Amino acid sequence: MPLHPHLHGRTQRGGHDRATASDRGHGSERSARAEARDTLDVRPQFAQDLGATEIPRYSLPPASMPAATAYQIVHDELMLDGNARLNLATFVTTWMEPEAARLMAECAEKNMIDKDEYPQTAELERRCVNILARLWHASDEEEATGCSTTGSSEACMLGGLALKWRWRERERAAGRPGDRPNLVMGANVQVCWEKFCRYWDVEARLVPVGPDVAHLTAERAVEHCDGNTIGVVAVLGSTYDGAYEPVKEICEALDALAASGGPDVGVHVDGASGAMVAPFIDPDLEWDFRLPRVQSINTSGHKYGLVYPGVGWVVWRDAGALPDDLVFTVDYLGGQMPTFALNFSRPGAQVAAQYFNFLRLGQSGYREVQQACRDTADWLSSEISAMEEYDLVSDGPGIPVFAFRTVGTGFSVYDVSDALRSRGWLVPAYPMPEGMEDVSVLRIVVRNGFSRDLAELFLRDLRTVTDHLAAVAAPGSANGEGRREHHTAFRH
Repeated sequence: MPLHPHLHGRTQRGGHDRATASDRGHGSERSARAEARDTLDVRPQFAQDLGATEIPRYSLPPASMPAATAYQIVHDELMLDGNARLNLATFVTTWMEPEAARLMAECAEKNMIDKDEYPQTAELERRCVNILARLWHASDEEEATGCSTTGSSEACMLGGLALKWRWRERERAAGRPGDRPNLVMGANVQVCWEKFCRYWDVEARLVPVGPDVAHLTAERAVEHCDGNTIGVVAVLGSTYDGAYEPVKEICEALDALAASGGPDVGVHVDGASGAMVAPFIDPDLEWDFRLPRVQSINTSGHKYGLVYPGVGWVVWRDAGALPDDLVFTVDYLGGQMPTFALNFSRPGAQVAAQYFNFLRLGQSGYREVQQACRDTADWLSSEISAMEEYDLVSDGPGIPVFAFRTVGTGFSVYDVSDALRSRGWLVPAYPMPEGMEDVSVLRIVVRNGFSRDLAELFLRDLRTVTDHLAAVAAPGSANGEGRREHHTAFRH
């Protein structure tokens, strides 16, 4: 049973639960569970070895079973999952080369935290941190300061903790209590930042977006800063529409604020997606450690770092940006080990796979992959914008992600999302963040493996379902108004 039954099968955004597509059309999960039998059938071919035709669904079986039987039972149930390659909601990598998958299988039993027992895996982590630090223009005169994590959510929280600790040290040194910290960010941030603020008792200053732009601007960021601001979060690749926030403009505005006698506020760049895109296809964009005010950067190795879930990275501009008392030195299995993490034991396979990708692709390979994704996104978005039923919401540079809405139709984006599911496509529909919440959109994430051919097949299916919905919504039809309820399959 899940930790909290109301969270199972639902997704959180901005501290609120919204129904996912799994809640639609077939009754609530609670009803489905009440109607489900307490046992699972076992096929006759396997029942002979098992000695039973049923096994319990919600409790341990009384005896063991052959591995082939257990495999087949689980395998058959998982066939009900969606096709990951057709999931245009997720940013997470859904395809890797066979050599990478084999390497991950070889490392599956290695515990990343046990650096004394697995020193070479630890060395690969160190190399990856240094590669990222140099990619993001940190000083190459010293060892990079950073670590791997389970994903960008943990990486963001570590970056936020460092900001809070440094701010508190400054406040206490100045004789102030340092007990009312706040963090400035756009309302479009990923929910992990709101979790950080709630878990570590920081006021979340969520700056409303819109109506002209769907992300944080320099002017609005500065307006919300004061002496208790531990930092500003700038997002390089919004999960709502893919846009890069203007990191350089935000830093320059904060420079002017400090120069005029205001607070000296640092910046954390949430580059969950964009930090592995911009260096390769937007190399002239200044968003990273080239800007002195940027203190830390995170990214998801399992997004545009092109690794299967779950690995993230966080890097600080130098050792001074990470307070010493956040780093623990522990005795573990015979060795002294420094650690800064919210998790402890975790597999080392994803770190090995990240290093594999760095070797396999190099600068030119990553550039080719990310450019192909952007080219596909540009082509597909232009084709969709040419359809009279849709209007693009995304505008300007960003990651290979775009959002669009319905215009002048008798159906909603939620109807389109439902209809596309019948063709196997998972496309999220959701309202925009605070300040633009009256606008609901569909979002498409173009990842490695979503080729131009697949994009053409998707466009064909979108045109088919659009024509069908238009016919159903036409005057005189049984469902002329379309459905307006706010379902969402929003994914990060």
